[in-house]
Amino acid sequence: MLKMRFSAKDEWLRWPLPNRVALGIGALLAIHLLALNLPALGQQPNASEDQVKAAYLLNFAKLAEWSQQALPDGPSPLVIGVSGGDENFLKILKATVAGKTVGTHLLVVKPVSSDQDMKSCQLFFFRGSEGKHAQTLIESVAHAGVLFVGEDESFLRQGGMINLVLDHGKVRFEVNSEALDRSEIHFSAKILALARSGSGPSPSTSPNSPAPIGAPRRVDRSDLPEYPEIAARMKLTGTAQVQAVVKPDGTVKEVKILGGHPLLADALARAVRQWKYQPAAKETVEVVKFSFAP
Repeated sequence: MLKMRFSAKDEWLRWPLPNRVALGIGALLAIHLLALNLPALGQQPNASEDQVKAAYLLNFAKLAEWSQQALPDGPSPLVIGVSGGDENFLKILKATVAGKTVGTHLLVVKPVSSDQDMKSCQLFFFRGSEGKHAQTLIESVAHAGVLFVGEDESFLRQGGMINLVLDHGKVRFEVNSEALDRSEIHFSAKILALARSGSGPSPSTSPNSPAPIGAPRRVDRSDLPEYPEIAARMKLTGTAQVQAVVKPDGTVKEVKILGGHPLLADALARAVRQWKYQPAAKETVEVVKFSFAP
């Protein structure tokens, strides 16, 4: 089940970082200035696709909230492993992370050719079509704490966590929230608000429900739900989940609350009713999960 969707014109996920990045609504429209966290690169219209993807990998490493198990205190490196990367991409990625650290951990890059090599990595990137064969390798890493990133359309369905995609000539990212949950690697909700809809397992439906069409439909227009004032006074946090029936023209026909505190779930439902999805051949069911925090 895809647990999150949002947008900055797209979609969202969860969990506050201790050192959360301040993002305004305007910043949501500047994905290369924020998600990449590299102003110089974001301002270069001629940056190559490989440079942009390398910058994403750097920032996923820096913006993730790593568990103590995945990244223990101390001087050990944070290793970005790459499967299937050619020498040119490896050179670009190494230059991008050169001298960069996450806390006390120096970022290093290494090519990986076996599941045994993968177990020494904190972040693992399946280059190109390598993502088609990711499932076996992902399942071979039994412990949590490895962030799997790919760039193949089937990657999230194989158990991947973040997928880099080309969207109207720009590199965007999509997420599989269930896989992220299992990994125990968390990102700020505001960072994941920049993600477009992923294509993890589809939500279950009853026999009379409209069937999802392939991957979840992309959101063309959405607004973040308002954090209810009374919830703020109560210091109420938590996750709400709703199910939306979306008409072929992309408007939301109805919203059903699936879970969460009533105050938070109602706020999410009210927001989703105003969303606009991309047109499709018939009605679909879309599941939206949102975590509220002050």
